[in-house]
Amino acid sequence: MKNDQLKSGDVASTAVRPVAKRGTGMVDQKIYDSVLKAVVSQRLPPGTKLTEASLCELFSVSRTIVRKAIQRLAHDHILELRPNRGAIIAQPTPQETREIFAARRAIEAAIVPMAVENATPSQITRLRQIVREEHAAFHAGDYAKWIRLGGEFHIMMSETAGNAVLTRFLRELVSRCSLIIALYQVPGTTSCPNDEHEQLIDAIAAGDTVRAVEMMERHLLDIERALHLSDNQREVNLAEILGLA
Repeated sequence: MKNDQLKSGDVASTAVRPVAKRGTGMVDQKIYDSVLKAVVSQRLPPGTKLTEASLCELFSVSRTIVRKAIQRLAHDHILELRPNRGAIIAQPTPQETREIFAARRAIEAAIVPMAVENATPSQITRLRQIVREEHAAFHAGDYAKWIRLGGEFHIMMSETAGNAVLTRFLRELVSRCSLIIALYQVPGTTSCPNDEHEQLIDAIAAGDTVRAVEMMERHLLDIERALHLSDNQREVNLAEILGLA
């Protein structure tokens, strides 16, 4: 799959300049969405610095609104807040990436047997529907949606297990893994093949716990192996990337 490049108009439509002081909540959401889409489309590389001043100028808003958006982005691990550097696009290290994926493999290894035991026919149907939507996004070249649906599949599978605590843990891990995939997946590779999801559903539906657990382990290892971690940096034009140039 070729690397999806975000068109300026796609983000520009979400970066509408506010009128007076109305809708400040909507404005910080627009800033959040604009940054997130630029990251997922790989136009904002890891380590890129985002200053409050630049975002205030680009969106014509106060520092209060920008800080709210930055705090939300940091909470969701899209930005890192570093002393004396301010906010930068998250830059997970190879070691951190390995630890995140190891934690996810452990959590999903515990979830899968419960999913096999508890999944209902309607939940199996919903999982297959997500895979169809994922397949459509892949072929439409909608990279951001494709990544989101891949994460949604795993969350839905966890919900079939019926353990809310494990699902809560998995939500954070999936969020962090999705960002890592968006940042570091090699263009032209597939991090989460649809057929693997289909085969996993088949194993769950058939009640084959051993096969389902083995498939999940291999699946997550394949995702991790598809990543290309690099310290290379490049110059970026923030206004152009966010569709405000």
